[in-house]
Amino acid sequence: MNCPAYSAVAERIVLIHLGALGAVVRSTAILAAIKKKYPWSHITWITEAPAHKLLENHPLLDRVLTISHEDLLTVKGHRFDVGYIIDKSLKALGVASDLKIGRSLGFALSDYNNIIPANSAADELWSLGLSNHKKFFVNQKSEVQLVLEALELFDGTIPDYNMPLSQTEQSLVQEKRKQWQIDPATPVIGINTGCSHVIAAKKLSVDLQRIVIQNLLVLGYSNIVLLGGPEDTQRNREIGEGLPVFQSQTELGLREGLTSVGACDVVLTGDSLGMHMAIALKKYVVAWFGPTCAQEIELYGRGEKILTKAPCAPCWKRSCSESLMCYDQVDKKELISALLRGVKKCQHSLSTLHF
Repeated sequence: MNCPAYSAVAERIVLIHLGALGAVVRSTAILAAIKKKYPWSHITWITEAPAHKLLENHPLLDRVLTISHEDLLTVKGHRFDVGYIIDKSLKALGVASDLKIGRSLGFALSDYNNIIPANSAADELWSLGLSNHKKFFVNQKSEVQLVLEALELFDGTIPDYNMPLSQTEQSLVQEKRKQWQIDPATPVIGINTGCSHVIAAKKLSVDLQRIVIQNLLVLGYSNIVLLGGPEDTQRNREIGEGLPVFQSQTELGLREGLTSVGACDVVLTGDSLGMHMAIALKKYVVAWFGPTCAQEIELYGRGEKILTKAPCAPCWKRSCSESLMCYDQVDKKELISALLRGVKKCQHSLSTLHF
């Protein structure tokens, strides 16, 4: 082979992760670890639409497929040296069953069609799904670390999320930033107002978010933008009604949402896709937690976690009948104070830049 750029493929790897959108963003953290262990590998990631949009043109991925019939036909019967099955789901394992995988790590099916660890290192991650007490109160590891350990990729360090923007997207980030940064001396504050419908209690009330915005405005912070997806469009209008805030485009897709988050310096958010986007784009994140486990989220020293005072949290319940919800028991002073600390840190960083 005479091409100087040619490099032979040593291992063919398939990563099967269909999970929630935020979980897919989080799992980009393992890509660098795979490449570190297998530097000459060819990596295929199989996911579920629309998560493939988040992985488009990723420099560490050679192929991104969905579970559509057409996509799966392109790899049915293909041989892979290593298979990483991250989802504890029959659907993901069904996809894996159509592939020829030399060694599977993560999860597998038993002879009785039960989901079991594929390798002994995955025992801990698997067992957390069997015990609320262990998941909620005993475990102190982030989900990134747990997954790395389960896939035998953990080397003592926790790699950051890996979600690069294209040059076109980086230009769009700058355009939005110019539009939203009324005061160039102060950071752009993004408020990710909602979440998916799966666990609706992961979003703060409209009233509390208005109180946060009003406090910021009184303190002179005018660069405020409301972030979210299609499900948040109407709610964002309610939150911003009568207030001098910017409304980001919420219905133009996941990559557009990434650029909106990218234009911010500080992001206030619940445990949602928006939070994972903000972590991936290395923003200062103030994340509040109610139904879900704060210890599972790695902020990489770029933010703070605020926990609800609700005695029943965390619970991971998809619906709740409590009269006083966990999002009603978030200390607004604690929330605003954490946000202001983030704003001041980012403000200091802005003041040291030389244009």
